[in-house]
Amino acid sequence: MKNYIRLARLHKPIGIFLLLWPTMWALWLAKPGVPDVSLIVIFVLGVIVMRSAGCVINDFADRHFDKHVARTKDRPLTSGKITTRSAGILFFILMLIAFGLVLFLNRFTILLAFAGALFASVYPFLKRVTHLPQVGMGVSFAWGVPMAFAAQNNVITSADWQVFLAVAVWAVMYDTLYAMTDRADDIKIGVKSTAILFGTFDRVIVGCLQIASILLFINIGYLFHLEKIYFVSVMGAALLFGYQQWLIRDRNPAHCFKAFLNNNWVGAIIFLGIILS
Repeated sequence: MKNYIRLARLHKPIGIFLLLWPTMWALWLAKPGVPDVSLIVIFVLGVIVMRSAGCVINDFADRHFDKHVARTKDRPLTSGKITTRSAGILFFILMLIAFGLVLFLNRFTILLAFAGALFASVYPFLKRVTHLPQVGMGVSFAWGVPMAFAAQNNVITSADWQVFLAVAVWAVMYDTLYAMTDRADDIKIGVKSTAILFGTFDRVIVGCLQIASILLFINIGYLFHLEKIYFVSVMGAALLFGYQQWLIRDRNPAHCFKAFLNNNWVGAIIFLGIILS
């Protein structure tokens, strides 16, 4: 059981939080006040299940690469502690649970869920063909946003898509930080990433993505007529981005990973600003 927990990455909940925060932003933005409790429960469980499924398919896709990366060489699938057949069965079970959860939602959201499942299944394989797998990851991690709006209102407006865009840009940024931790190993084994593509311009481009995220966060405040406290939270997010830039100043892999983890607080502070508005 311990190895299955590790395969689903339940012992490292950072991915759950990074997927959950934007989904909660959307639920609270979609309806004044507190959203329907049933929707909160469904989406929280859905996030946990889909993130776990994403980790399983990611480890399946990377099982031959992970053994050459110091950070991932002991993962259950690549180390042989779990077979590919068992991983496939776990992935199927998790996707079945996710499908069962989405059946409690409206038809529009169910259709969006199929697209989300496709994104989650495909993006782990993108690093073989493009230096922009982080873009695929950004779309996957942002897809809970339109689903949340659709579940609450049965429609997605242009303002709702702006939230999706903000989350996608933010996710590309923090996943680039994550990729910077493995850059040396990825270059050796031929895995592609934005960290490799950006090269010596990595900090500058990460900074541009951070500025773009802040501008999009500000735009969300205006589009949804949020109170001043929300804009204070955006200022807090900007300060956290500045701290992340300081952390990656020497491109030390451990510091880059710490900067990646710090984005949990970015998601939390934006959510706090939304619920207090």
